Amino acid sequence: MFEATVSEGVLRLRRPGTRWLSTGWDGGRSRAAAAYNVTVSEGFDRTDLAAYRDERLARAGFAGDADDSVGDGGSGDGDPDASPALFTGVSMDHARGARLGPAVAYATVGLSNPAMLPADPASAAESQGPTEAAEGPPGPGTVNLVVGTTRRLAPGAAANLVAVAAEAKAATLLAAAGVPGTTSDAVVVGDDPEGKPAAFSGSATAVGGAARACVRDAVRASLRSRYPDGDVPGPAADAEHGVVTDERAEVFDP
Repeated sequence: MFEATVSEGVLRLRRPGTRWLSTGWDGGRSRAAAAYNVTVSEGFDRTDLAAYRDERLARAGFAGDADDSVGDGGSGDGDPDASPALFTGVSMDHARGARLGPAVAYATVGLSNPAMLPADPASAAESQGPTEAAEGPPGPGTVNLVVGTTRRLAPGAAANLVAVAAEAKAATLLAAAGVPGTTSDAVVVGDDPEGKPAAFSGSATAVGGAARACVRDAVRASLRSRYPDGDVPGPAADAEHGVVTDERAEVFDP
């Protein structure tokens, strides 16, 4: 589905004409030939992310990709901002992909900044780790996902596939590492505007079911690569960065 290339710490997933929906930096809907996952250095503190992205793509030899990017209106103006870009402290050596039927998923997994959501906040406040984000720049965390399908997704189906991917990621990480995700996870979904139409993408659909399996297996593979000894910084370890949501919300009848 995508031509995957890694160069200078950047993973490029290329398929001309793809429609994207990104929850990451400068996200939203767009249409472009490629999406990117970019490894940043430890202590990264750049705030000019558009300029930084352009520098990294140029260094990786991907600067010409903007020539066949198009915006939401299909203007073909070569806007580089149409291509979604995710950032992570995880090396692209740990990027892994999985494909099944009409879906494919790519994942990079780092868990140094876990985000816990205990079912019993009172007990968690007494026994678990940090209750607020630590000072300073984040460590090499973030779980980034790029999920693609050969189907033409309805707008609602594309948005729902983000939720399906996030749910599959959380279920996989809870089973493997005891955490549902990190403080900075992001999902990008891509679909084919010329593909067979799909009005829905829930877990019982061909698209949603395949995407769930792909996310699970890509996340597990990246997790094993990143933590080959199984020493993940989950709730049983003292993570350098992270958050535990131990507040209680007011519950009421509408």
